[in-house]
Amino acid sequence: MMLFDTRQRAIVPFEPGQIVTMYTCGITPYDSSHLGHAATYLTYDALQLRLRDRGHETRCVRNYTDVDDDILRKARELGVHYLDLAAAQINVFERDMTALGLIEPFRAPRATSAIADIRRFIGQVLDNEHAYLAGGAVYFSVDSFDGFGSLSGLTREEMLPLAAEHGGNPGDPNKRNPLDFILWQPSAADEPAWDSLWGPGRPGWHIECSALALRELGTTIDLHGGGSDLVFPHHECESAQSQAATGELFVRHWMHQAMVRMDGEKMSKSLGNLVFVHDLLEAHLPGAIRLAVYAHHYRDEWSWNDQLMPDADDRLARWAAAGEGDHGLAEVRAALDNDLNTPAALAAIDAACHTGGVSTAAALLGISLATG
Repeated sequence: MMLFDTRQRAIVPFEPGQIVTMYTCGITPYDSSHLGHAATYLTYDALQLRLRDRGHETRCVRNYTDVDDDILRKARELGVHYLDLAAAQINVFERDMTALGLIEPFRAPRATSAIADIRRFIGQVLDNEHAYLAGGAVYFSVDSFDGFGSLSGLTREEMLPLAAEHGGNPGDPNKRNPLDFILWQPSAADEPAWDSLWGPGRPGWHIECSALALRELGTTIDLHGGGSDLVFPHHECESAQSQAATGELFVRHWMHQAMVRMDGEKMSKSLGNLVFVHDLLEAHLPGAIRLAVYAHHYRDEWSWNDQLMPDADDRLARWAAAGEGDHGLAEVRAALDNDLNTPAALAAIDAACHTGGVSTAAALLGISLATG
């Protein structure tokens, strides 16, 4: 199997052991799941399906970021407790992902379940002299870590505006370097706070995933992924702090899903340009939604348009009409092993429909032709 590795910026062999450990960054549960989320998790679902088809056991952890700036801000706006907001949205998300037929995650931990792990983690980073205390907060020192920037390949000049865009606050006067990032921060008066050696407060965004990944999967994991918007700062910071804490390689292979756009803009909650999964499920079969996503390669950005679902509905109907059988299976396996080329896999099944049933090949993409 060949997969593009973000750090190496090349398609390279992916050669895990029999058990494949995977971590995909989950949602911040303050709004309903949208097609951008679905595209990301369907990509890693296709990868897991093929790995299992190859004889591997997959252990994929997908977290919930149930305490961070975004969810606290939204809970404040709505006048509800942040954990009540998280619980409601997690329920909606899990219902949508189950309806799409995703493989159940090996673990689906919440960030708030890892406060003790986070405090221990910060202690390790401090002991290893990769962090410092200032202004009541604990910061990671990027100058102390030689590999910072190697995942994204960005220059300092490129990192600074991205850090600012994603809440990194480069202008914080307590920082030694504008790119240093928060590991632990004092909580505002209306925010949750936990006791720590550095004073009451709450964790920074990046450290939550590090603590959860290390707790659930061990020091080094086979594959880590998420949307391409997470490469910097989130995954860059996560990788640096994890290796600073353990002294060992954190991730063997980084894999990222390109953005899904609407009217030229990234589909995101902040912009409000969303196509919600639950709305699509009301009008279309889950298999058709998968086909609409898999018609695009995971590394190619694409834009939503109203013709995608009718085309996917027609394709699903053609496949179902071809009946039971394993035509096209070898070609689909080869396409998936070539950097998870789902468009080529779909084309192979289209061609095979003319010769016989394609139900086995469709199942490798998580699509049941009996039920859609």
